[in-house]
Order: sequence, then C-alpha cells, then structure tokens
Amino acid sequence: MPGFGLAFGVTLAMLSIVVIIPLAALIGRGFSVGPGELWSMINSRRIWAALMLSFRAALIAALFNLIFGLLLAWILVRYDFWGRKFIDAAVDLPFALPTAVAGIALTALYAPNGFFGQFLGQFGIRIAYTEVGIWIALIFIGIPFVVRTVQPVIEELERDVEEVSATLGASRFYTLRRVILPTLVPALLTGFALALARSVGEYGSVIFIAGNIPFQTEIAPLLIFIRLEEFNYEAAAAIGIAMLVISFAMLLFINAIQIWSRRRIGLV
Repeated sequence: MPGFGLAFGVTLAMLSIVVIIPLAALIGRGFSVGPGELWSMINSRRIWAALMLSFRAALIAALFNLIFGLLLAWILVRYDFWGRKFIDAAVDLPFALPTAVAGIALTALYAPNGFFGQFLGQFGIRIAYTEVGIWIALIFIGIPFVVRTVQPVIEELERDVEEVSATLGASRFYTLRRVILPTLVPALLTGFALALARSVGEYGSVIFIAGNIPFQTEIAPLLIFIRLEEFNYEAAAAIGIAMLVISFAMLLFINAIQIWSRRRIGLV
C-alpha cells in the first residue's frame, strides 16, 4: 500500500509515546526494587481492600450501564418525543464535565444535608460517603461509553427484519433475544469494556462522594496519590502494576467473550 511505511511509523511512534513508554516506565519503576519487595508493597490488607473496592464498584457500575445504556440508546433511536434532542446531548455531559466538578455536584446532591440526601435520610438510606455513592459516581461517568457505542448500531438495524420475525409468528421477546441482541452483543461488550476501564481508574468524581475511609470507601487511585505525596514512588508504582495486571486480565476476558460472540453470530 502506498504510504504504508510512513503511516505505520507515525502510528507506532505515537503509540510508543502515549502508551508503551509510560507503561514500560511504570513496570520498570516497580520491578527496580525486586519482585519480593514489590509483592510486600502490594500484599497489605489496606491495599487489597482498596483494589477490591475499585474493581468491584467499577464492575457493578459497568453492568448497570450495560443494561441502562442499552435501554437509553434504544429509546433515543426508536422513539420521537419532546426533549429527545436535549437528552441525547446531555448524554455527552460526563465527557465534557471535569470529574472534580461532577464529584462535588454529586456530593452536594447526595450528602445527608443535600437535596436527595435529606429525602433518602428519612428512610434510613445513606448514599454519600458509602460504597453506593461510589457506584453512582462511576455510573455517571461511564454511561456515555455504552450509549454512544450501541446507539449507531441500533440506528443501522433494519426494522424489516423485526417485521419479518413478527410475521413468521415470533413473539417480541423471541425477536429481541434471537434477532436484535445477537447483533448488538459486540457493541455492548465494547461499551461495557470502555465503561469498566474508565471506572477502574476514576479519581476526581469519586474522592468527594466516597469519604475515603480506609477499608470501607478508600479506592486504589487514592492510595496511589497518597504514596506519591509521601514520595514513595516505588509503592505507588507497585499499586499501579497491580491495577494494570487485574485490568489487563479483565479486558482480556471481555475481548475473548467478544471474539466468541462474533464467531457464534457468524456461524448462526
């Protein structure tokens, strides 16, 4: 192909500057102290609690966004109602809004003296400074990834196929399960992976509403920031490597499912 060498060289150079070199620096900094010392920095109850919280909350938020994002994208594409364009534009708000601003806004709403917090407090429900508050923050910043990934695919779906399915006697649920969802699965998994990856490393919108209580609402990115403030760069790199390994394993599993689903759709 004409220009392949130049295009490939520029792409590889940009990929190295943006991704490969920073990751190599992180791994090199962590392993400079030796595997044994690296493991001792990671293997503490506080760090494991923070890692479990970060990935658990990210997974729950991504699963919620997977379902709700599909419904929202379907409504925005298939239904025409007053205010649809406004809602469609508002979906992109988490992209443009600084995460710190989002965290402050959510805290102001769900704090015990906030607009929603006061109402929920009457029923003994507490959102801010709990893990539920972290879920809400991660759902807020992750929902656009699912909606914007699935929405174009829904727009390309031909309604004639659904009408043919109904003409042949299929119920709406059967049409959804055997005709619509198989086409949407690759896009859904891509949106889920993007939302999950975004949520795992989220910092700004979480620290305000989380309360940052060790062993309860302290996330792993906050621990990295704490270690950096202590000038303990090796410990910060160790936590980063742990997050990198877990994230890579989760994304690899999601990609494997995505490849399997595409092959299955091709066979069907």
